[in-house]
Amino acid sequence: MQYKSQAVAMPYFIAAIILFVAQILFGLIMGLQYVIGDFLFPEIPFNVARMVHTNTLIVWLLFGFMGAAYYLVPEEAETELFSPWLAKLMFWIFFLAAGATVAGYLLVPYATLAELTGNELFPTMGREFLEQPTITKIGIVIVALAFLFNVGMTVLKGRKTVVNLVLLIGLLGLAVFFLFAFYVPDNLVLDKFFWWWVVHLWVEGVWELILGAILAFVLIKVTGVDREVIEKWLYVIIAMALITGIIGTGHHFFWIGAPEYWQWWGSIFSALEPLPFFMMTVFAFNMVNRRRRNHPNRVATLWALGTAVMAFLGAGVWGFLHTLSPVNYYTHGTQLTAAHGHMAFYGAYVMIVLTIISYAMPLLRGRTAANSNKSQVLEMWSFWLMTIAMVFITLFLTGAGILQVYLQRVSETPQPFLVVQDQIHLFYWLREVAGVVFLIGLICYIASFFVGNKDPEHTLEVSNTTT
Repeated sequence: MQYKSQAVAMPYFIAAIILFVAQILFGLIMGLQYVIGDFLFPEIPFNVARMVHTNTLIVWLLFGFMGAAYYLVPEEAETELFSPWLAKLMFWIFFLAAGATVAGYLLVPYATLAELTGNELFPTMGREFLEQPTITKIGIVIVALAFLFNVGMTVLKGRKTVVNLVLLIGLLGLAVFFLFAFYVPDNLVLDKFFWWWVVHLWVEGVWELILGAILAFVLIKVTGVDREVIEKWLYVIIAMALITGIIGTGHHFFWIGAPEYWQWWGSIFSALEPLPFFMMTVFAFNMVNRRRRNHPNRVATLWALGTAVMAFLGAGVWGFLHTLSPVNYYTHGTQLTAAHGHMAFYGAYVMIVLTIISYAMPLLRGRTAANSNKSQVLEMWSFWLMTIAMVFITLFLTGAGILQVYLQRVSETPQPFLVVQDQIHLFYWLREVAGVVFLIGLICYIASFFVGNKDPEHTLEVSNTTT
């Protein structure tokens, strides 16, 4: 059943894709700056391109999560959204704030931006991934509180489901842990210790709850498997994600001056972190194999399965490769970290947002269940182009990282950082080529929503089942 207020999700999805394009463009600029050092200098210095690349990633994923919540919560709760007008107001506040912040990064030197936004009164700027001006951070908190109020009131007045509960806990954790962005101790060790409470406990903690809830919702819709079966899987997956993810924060405390016991705690629980992602992969394929419905939106099913596989590879396997402290001693801060980061973010969070957009957008645009066959074929091309490109980006960065570790930290005659960078240029060029292929895949994804709009869709085939 469709609810009128679900339409507020559409602008959030559109904004997410716009910022996704910006993120990839600035990623390509950075990639060229690795091999052509003065590319677009001084107009867009490397540090500015990196800020825009990482900040737009975080912001567009937040737009995607909010859009997903505004779409699935009314359907799960079987009631209209508590306040559609509040959702629309917060969208424009968030979108304009994001645009103004990016413009500030590009047009004003960072130190000047900090001065203009009153950072000396309440210092919060200057930390990686949390470079947003204080005024922007305050805006994010206001938007998050209004969003949580809106979603929470909708859940309270409607049906309570495990999917909504898990999603709400994840969203609440997202808001709470962001508050540590405002805590900037003078002591550098303490600063980095609590910095990870935002960065790690987001992406390796509460975001995994959001991922699990969205994936469960889509699988319920496209497979027709009994809700109770999917909910039991979801409970186990999120329990493992929280147990391993929270204590696994310790793998970031190895070399920052924290107590030595974190090397044991961080190593042990980080080694267990692939388990919830492996369980998610088994869960997704198991649900699809047991499906009682041949849903016409085949590409949404493909995205859901791809999310599980790529999240396991990127967050699980590539994370495990360098998470044990004796290994991390040599690998931290190298291109191996970048390899893990790229595939993990793509597999776990980029793909789940694209999954819910792929499922929901045809319905929001008036279709019965799915886009036309022509549109879905193009979107499948986008899936394979982006996914294969990301696999190669990860492999090229892994090759660069292994060579970097050997030449810079392991060999009998360690070489300086910049000398080593010159010797791994080939990997950076190959990474840039793969990045262009990824952009082509993203263009195909966007184009799929404009292709075959007048073509008919397949009839939804449903067996008798409770969803």
